[in-house]
Amino acid sequence: MATYKPKNILITGAAGFIASHVANRLVWNYPEYKIVVLDKLDYCSNLNNLDPSRFSPNFKFVNGDIGSADLVNYLLITESIDTIMHFAAQTHVDNSFGNSFEFTKNNIYGTHVLLEACKVTGQIRRFIHVSTDEVYGETDEDAVVGNHEASQLLPTNPYSATKAGAEMLVMAYGRSYGLPVITTRGNNVYGPNQFPEKLIPKFILLAMRGQPLPIHGDGSNVRSYLYSEDVAEAFEVILHRGEVGHVYNIGTKRERRVIDVAKDICALFSLDPVKVIQVVENRPFNDQRYFLDDQKLKNLGWSERTAWDDGLKRTMEWYMSHPDWWGDVSGALLPHPRMLMMPGIERHTDGSEETKSMSSQSTTTNSQNQMVVPAARSSVVPPKKPYLKFLIYGRTGWIGGLLGKICEKQGIPYEYGRGRLEERSHLILDIQNVKPTHVFNAAGVTGRPNVDWCESHKQETIRTNVVGTLNLADVCRDHGLLLMNYATGCIFEYDAKHPEGSGIGFKEDDKPNFIGSYYSKTKAMVEELLREYENVCTLRVRMPISSDLSNPRNFITKIARYDKVVNIPNSMTVLDELLPISIEMAKRNCRGIWNFTNPGVVSHNEILEMYRSYIDPSFKWTNFTLEEQAKVIVAPRSNNEMDATKLNREFPELLSIKDSLIKFVLEPNKKVLSH
Repeated sequence: MATYKPKNILITGAAGFIASHVANRLVWNYPEYKIVVLDKLDYCSNLNNLDPSRFSPNFKFVNGDIGSADLVNYLLITESIDTIMHFAAQTHVDNSFGNSFEFTKNNIYGTHVLLEACKVTGQIRRFIHVSTDEVYGETDEDAVVGNHEASQLLPTNPYSATKAGAEMLVMAYGRSYGLPVITTRGNNVYGPNQFPEKLIPKFILLAMRGQPLPIHGDGSNVRSYLYSEDVAEAFEVILHRGEVGHVYNIGTKRERRVIDVAKDICALFSLDPVKVIQVVENRPFNDQRYFLDDQKLKNLGWSERTAWDDGLKRTMEWYMSHPDWWGDVSGALLPHPRMLMMPGIERHTDGSEETKSMSSQSTTTNSQNQMVVPAARSSVVPPKKPYLKFLIYGRTGWIGGLLGKICEKQGIPYEYGRGRLEERSHLILDIQNVKPTHVFNAAGVTGRPNVDWCESHKQETIRTNVVGTLNLADVCRDHGLLLMNYATGCIFEYDAKHPEGSGIGFKEDDKPNFIGSYYSKTKAMVEELLREYENVCTLRVRMPISSDLSNPRNFITKIARYDKVVNIPNSMTVLDELLPISIEMAKRNCRGIWNFTNPGVVSHNEILEMYRSYIDPSFKWTNFTLEEQAKVIVAPRSNNEMDATKLNREFPELLSIKDSLIKFVLEPNKKVLSH
């Protein structure tokens, strides 16, 4: 069997998990090879994974995207690349259900760019394409023979579909242009350096923190697991002995149910699986089993070396010694991760974030956040607090000012943005200087003293509410940052489907139906455009109220100073309760549109009656109709009920609007006045 000898190898995605093990192995074992690694440092990449190689003379790191044809062509030519090992891909199935377009972009388009560059330069002697066992689809539960390399491809989720699509391109370029391609399809891999969105490192980190281990469905799904060093050796064998045009399965006959993996990890940490393992909602589709026939690779001389118990123990020990390797991993440790899949997300290595508990009860007699020490180890470094730093826009505004005070109270570092939202260069400079983990936008034009101002200042309203907000969302996306955007619920009005007093509120997916004021019109416009930005969390605030009754923007203060008021039930936002929740939402990487109001409605008269009862027993007011109100205002006002079910489901402790008013606004002021 002829042995292939490369000279200059390009490894894509080599700051990721499997590829970093392969790159480090080749750099160490073959000093005569030049290893060039290309990685865009996505959320699941870490330059520290390449520490063993970074100072070797035959190693070179390039920060870049395989989707850049100019960069790929430049590297192939200037580095005289003759071999490509293509690992770069989005790989987490959970993410693919929520952001499948990103998978198409990375896994199919990125592969196509590489193949086209190989065709154009005409210098590639080996192109090793790394695929997955998931392209075969689900294996029958009673099958005794695994999928072989000629089995039909039947992917069942967006991730595996994009990997199958990339394989078709690789095969086509091999046949049409004679590109010397080899494809691999591997089982699950585990070991040191793996980003904890994957099952084994996730369970290990959760066990270290004394938190529940979430099992999708009933945990009966079967998977095969290979240790990372064994897989790196498999790629070493395929590189040197694999035949052009062939496919190789990298697998193991040793299968384990997910529930059994969880139990094995519990045993390592001396935890009771009955108390620690927690069943959660299953994926939209969760293949029951992947089973491979790996005889073809064994014929090349490879075999699995690491026993399960030994590999799992070594993996656990690595994570115990490197608890902060990945920095803030709170989103990954949730049962169904919400990760921002964008280039350039900055990894902070000074602490790993504590995730919210999925259970109200502790799994041990100690705190939920206390690290559990395995019986075999005498000491462990406890997890540090997460690294957070907020960049807040809207310093002179009501909500922006309150956010700063909350950050000070919670000990969260923050800075206010100095740039104008309309100036993109100002925003970029703010982000470069502050280096935030999250951005909050509380800036906007509501009118001076009210929304009627916007009717005669339309250009200024557009500039801030539309152009500025979109600018900020776009810049944040380019920098891999989540934007918490305080919007408005004043884009709806009661209608036939949502009649006043019916208890049927407008939901997050409902289209705005109120354009009576120019302010509301611009807010509805920008909300619709922001739907295209997956890095934005839009919070619909309505008729905000706070415990500061001296603030003229406080809804209670407003109506208490009016000569006459209408009497209509509305959804409202008690800022004292909800603004801290918005910070928690940022920590949880919540995205999309949220009705940011307390559940239920309260009318003007009900508020003023409570005001009289708690604050001023002598207070009196007079009502007038909407028709009478219309004669003294320029623009109509929005009246509606918002459905807060989504927010209440995420935060079950959220109080109804009337209870929240009493607890956070009226009772504190009653105490102040009584003293």
